Amino acid sequence: MRIEHVAMYVKNLEKAREFFEHYFGAVSNHRYHNKMTGFQSYFLTFEDGARLEIMNKPNMDDGEKLLQRTGFIHIAFSVGSKEKVDLITAGLKQDGYEVISGPRITGDGYYESLIMAIEGNLIEITI
Repeated sequence: MRIEHVAMYVKNLEKAREFFEHYFGAVSNHRYHNKMTGFQSYFLTFEDGARLEIMNKPNMDDGEKLLQRTGFIHIAFSVGSKEKVDLITAGLKQDGYEVISGPRITGDGYYESLIMAIEGNLIEITI
């Protein structure tokens, strides 16, 4: 068994697509748009075949995203090396995204950084 994809609602579909393409090398399909409901989405595919569906529809609630809460909390990207973790983290910071922690070695041995990224969603970058 494997996870087929993960999905997330976003306010700005195009900006979210561009974010994942730019920083993580995602390749997007063509935008799907259901004109009856206003629902729109892209499937983003990453180098190893993992997929993320980003979605939007009218009248979504965008409540506060607390760091300490139940439910899905972050998406983690393995980028292959400590140097790439450092490079991507530095690029995100330079572009105005908040670095919550790292890059650092965690207590359980991961080398990672945690970024408050697109629309307040957390992105973990690890080896």
